[in-house]
Amino acid sequence: MSLDLPFDNSYARLPDRFYTKLAPTPVRAPALVALNQSLALTLGLDPDALASEAGVAALAGNAIPGGAEPLAQVYAGHQFGGWSPQLGDGRAILLGEVVTPEGARFDVQLKGSGPTPYSRMGDGRAWLGPVMREYIVSEAMAALGVPTTRALAAVTTGDIVLREGPLPGAVFTRIASSHIRVGTFQFFAARQDTDALKALTGHAIERHDPGANGALGLLEGVIARQAGLIAQWMGLGFIHGVMNTDNMTISGETIDYGPCAFMDVYHPMRVFSSIDHHGRYAFGRQPDVAMWNLAQLASALLPLIGEVEPAQAAIDRFPELFRAEWLRVFRAKIGLQTEAEGDEALIHRLLDAMANGQADFTNSFRALGTPGARDQFMDRNAFDAWEREWRDRLSAEESSPEDRLDAMRQVNPGLIPRTHRIEQAIQAGVAGDYGPFHRLNAALATPFADPGPYADLMTPPTQDEVVPQTFCGT
Repeated sequence: MSLDLPFDNSYARLPDRFYTKLAPTPVRAPALVALNQSLALTLGLDPDALASEAGVAALAGNAIPGGAEPLAQVYAGHQFGGWSPQLGDGRAILLGEVVTPEGARFDVQLKGSGPTPYSRMGDGRAWLGPVMREYIVSEAMAALGVPTTRALAAVTTGDIVLREGPLPGAVFTRIASSHIRVGTFQFFAARQDTDALKALTGHAIERHDPGANGALGLLEGVIARQAGLIAQWMGLGFIHGVMNTDNMTISGETIDYGPCAFMDVYHPMRVFSSIDHHGRYAFGRQPDVAMWNLAQLASALLPLIGEVEPAQAAIDRFPELFRAEWLRVFRAKIGLQTEAEGDEALIHRLLDAMANGQADFTNSFRALGTPGARDQFMDRNAFDAWEREWRDRLSAEESSPEDRLDAMRQVNPGLIPRTHRIEQAIQAGVAGDYGPFHRLNAALATPFADPGPYADLMTPPTQDEVVPQTFCGT
């Protein structure tokens, strides 16, 4: 019995040059690792059907669900600033789009589903570690309130994937508002394919910016969404690690959790990615990189916008939009409900004290307003000086200390997916024990609550537990 899903595949109705239609490559012995039941229900899907033998076969790529039109999308992109004229889904297959009972549309994509014409000599597979990492981090981001792709399921394949050695293979089911990227527009712009650009722009507007005034309106919408997204990243100490233009979505969702990480000790130029040798995508550079990527989108859309000036004006507004979002995020993090001229400098002085005092980013913000805050800083005198300034600023606020602390706890998480905990879960999973993986996911589902039995997951890594680098999921 095959699995049927409520597909309505608008991307597959675009011209053939947008994709290659092909089925996933079957695997030897699929087995379910995790199924996101709450997300399945939100999508209007039956969790029991997905967990059945037929469902697991579909999630592994061994069977095509009824209504699916599997395809690999083509796109281009700037990778670490270097132009790649053709990229595309090298190890992913878009099964189709489901429409929820509320009318929202989502892509259902399998990652690690076998080679495609865009695999560039790769095997098209994924090993278990990156699949577990993406599941953990994408669902944690969703719980933190950050726009993100989602994890519907993870399955093992029963096959071995060769990387630095033999590793267990896996397939990840990713849910996204769409997989349209800046690089998708770049692909057609580089080929001077104006008809395709028009079709893609119309499709993107219908999907993400209904009512937008043409290509310029779409660009303005993407800029606003990305300004908000990057500000949220910065407020959580999140480092994407590989902000190539093919990893920036039109929807404003975070996508591709490869060499990503949440900082422990704060440093504005922290880099985790093993392939970011020059710090292009360091934490503090993410807003500038976002603006650079958006300028590439503007360039790709110029044939439709018609004039440089309005496109340039839209890009030039990004710093102002980002600053406003950044201030909104960080004012809330330090308990400010009103605006004052010196707020930005006050926030930066705290960040400077954190960097100089080697303070844990997440725990420092979580502890603000409690006696334990100064214990996060090696230089406690620096924190004391900042705290006096902060208390003076708070005197202009009308909220009570109790209400303020409660509000701060709603934006400063106690739990984040710390890299060493992810690594521990992966190592256990490779050995056949998924207990740490499921426990970590359960804890991260309520990141702002009192950690309770998960309090140990708040602890920064010991020197022996530090994971200095993270890696792409290829």
